Amino acid sequence: MRSPALTQEIKSLVDARDFAGVRSRILQWPPADLAELLTDMESRELAITFRLLPKPLAADVFEYFEHDKQEELIQALGRAQVASILNEMSDDDRTAFLEEVPEHAVRLLGLLSPEEQRVALQLLGYPEDSVGRLMTTRYLTARPDWTVAEALEHLRETAKEIDHLNVIFVVNDKGKVLGWFRLREFLLRPPSVQVKEFMDTNYVALHATDPQEDAVSMFKKYDRTMLPVVDATDTLLGAVTVDDVLDVAEEEATEDIQQMGGQAAFHEPYLDVSFLKMLQKRAGWLVVLFLGETLTATAMSYFEDEIAKATVLALFIPLIIASGGNSGSQSSTLVIRAIALEEARLRDWWRVLKRELVTGFGLGAILGIIGFMRVCIWQGMSNVTTIFTNYGDHWVLLGLTVFTTLLGVVLWGSIAGAMMPFLMKRLGFDPAVSSAPFVATIVDVTGLLIYFSVAYALLHGTVL
Repeated sequence: MRSPALTQEIKSLVDARDFAGVRSRILQWPPADLAELLTDMESRELAITFRLLPKPLAADVFEYFEHDKQEELIQALGRAQVASILNEMSDDDRTAFLEEVPEHAVRLLGLLSPEEQRVALQLLGYPEDSVGRLMTTRYLTARPDWTVAEALEHLRETAKEIDHLNVIFVVNDKGKVLGWFRLREFLLRPPSVQVKEFMDTNYVALHATDPQEDAVSMFKKYDRTMLPVVDATDTLLGAVTVDDVLDVAEEEATEDIQQMGGQAAFHEPYLDVSFLKMLQKRAGWLVVLFLGETLTATAMSYFEDEIAKATVLALFIPLIIASGGNSGSQSSTLVIRAIALEEARLRDWWRVLKRELVTGFGLGAILGIIGFMRVCIWQGMSNVTTIFTNYGDHWVLLGLTVFTTLLGVVLWGSIAGAMMPFLMKRLGFDPAVSSAPFVATIVDVTGLLIYFSVAYALLHGTVL
């Protein structure tokens, strides 16, 4: 919750060197709200305010800042303060920060304690966008032969460094995962009961090299707040929590939406994107789409004689290509989202095709009837006022041309829009790349070919 008035008040207290007043004002806020409150501060004021925070709270607030603000703050703080923040940060958030500042990574790694440095290097060693980059090495474990009393004593000794206490993983003496249990179930057991008597052995786990998108699917499927991360031998390496998975899901959804808009993904907030990067990300697809649309002009030039003989055909070109592009955009968007949510897989392409054949035919018929009625109404009203166009003696054939073309173009647009994501996925590309503008461009060109082919077939010997 940003409050310009409160931010200004804190700035004034900093300028007046009333540090006790600053501390009393900022300590009443949760870390997420405090980070939002401090975001608009200048580097100097932010650094002074940050030094007044207790070490654990400073690390929590730092994790909520955007990466550019984190880097700005790191440059403004002293070496000791930076070292304190980095050592207090959670493993996964620290990994994400170090990914964003590769030019400073070596220096920052040198500020970590030997144990935290080992963990940071281990996580950075996993492939980019893998589950290993998301996981934390701070989790709770228990042995199957421990009693509840023994396990509770162990948890009391280790839990102070752990943020997520609701799930405990059961491992053997070699670190292999055997099962898990929730803290609630654990606390309800008699002290003499052994862990193996109530642990859940039906566990699901992620692998450190799995794509992060797989983690999103696993959390959604099994409705968990925390999942173990293992290696090929099921040895426990770390854990992934639902808050980090939600961040991945948001990033993936944002990337898909941006790509569906006909541009490359930004991977950073819109207002933080530089002018040159904005041009770079958006110009590429616009050029591709523009070159694709030039084929529309080529197609029209091919039918130049037909247009010259019956200029009335040109009146319906925007109507035809817009209808085909809109239907293609609809089906493309629906199928891309279905693939993203795993509601449709590659093997389902035939089922999708059959649905779009029926749906596209129905939609085309609806728009075709409206188009035919439009010709009829305009022709009838042209006898009353000159505002409406008179389509000549063969207006019925023109209306049938519009009807048939709309039926074909909308049907084709629906099929093309639905099948393009499957083709992209089959070729190994992100289905979102087959965006609505891309599909619309294809349908625009082919829609003109359909329109003038139908017009030539129905109007040849009369208007043409």
